[in-house]
Formats: sequence, structure tokens, C-alpha cells
Amino acid sequence: MSTLLKIDEKAPEFCLPNQDDVEMCMRDLKGKWIVLYFYPRDNTPGCTTEACEFTEATPDFSELDAIIIGVSADTTKKHRNFIEKHNLGLTLLSDESTDMMQEYGVWQMKKNYGKEYMGIVRTTFIINPDGIVKSVFEKVRVKEHVAKVKTKLQELQA
Repeated sequence: MSTLLKIDEKAPEFCLPNQDDVEMCMRDLKGKWIVLYFYPRDNTPGCTTEACEFTEATPDFSELDAIIIGVSADTTKKHRNFIEKHNLGLTLLSDESTDMMQEYGVWQMKKNYGKEYMGIVRTTFIINPDGIVKSVFEKVRVKEHVAKVKTKLQELQA
């Protein structure tokens, strides 16, 4: 069982395909702040709200020199449909193998209606330009989440 990354740990390297089947790697993002959020599934109510709110706030994050990246186990095709359906302005990475999610510690045992299963725990990381985790939001509740992330990023940059 992988443990969740902690503040001041180096964020694991990754290379995953985005919604356009273009590989995106951690090394391509060096020098930028990264808001990396893990979410369970495309086109579910909470995930849609979160993605739409991050899209709305993209200009604010751009002013803070931050890129927003969403990650789930959905296919690149599902990501493309999700983006088109909701007019999202985000990069969504596909981690079908769950390898990256395991490295970040967000692939965990979950319980629902008495059943236990492995799944994605909604988590957001703020990673600094040197690739170090500077903030972790665990078991995220979607309401007000994007505003909290933005505030935290501003504090980290102050």
C-alpha cells in the first residue's frame, strides 16, 4: 500500500498521455508551479464541478505561473469527450495503469455500501517549480476547493 506524498517530498516523475494522446512529462513542467489534482471519474457530478471550477479559475492560476493538471484512470478518449462536453480548459492525464496514482499515494482502499475496493481518493497537490510538494489537500470536498487551492498557492508564493 503506497502512502500519500508529504509536504517537502520530491514529486515523483511521470510521463502520461493527455486528452489528445500527447505524452506529458513532469520534466516538461520544470520551472512552473503545478496544481496536480487526482479525481475518480470523468462526467460524474463532483468531478465535473471540480473540473469546471478549475477551468473558470485558469486565468487566475496562469497569473500565478501555475498549470492545472487533472489525473484519473479514465482513457484519453473519455478525457477528450469530458473536455468537449463541458468546454473544459484543462489538461487531463490518463493513468489507466494507476502507476502514477500509486506513486503519489492516492490509489487507496475505499469503502462504499459495505464493499471494499481500490480507487482514487480525490487529492490535490501543489508542487513548486523545483518539483517539491508544497501543499497536500486530502479527501477533497469539491465545494470551495478551487478557491482554497488558489489561496494556498498565493500564500506559498508570498
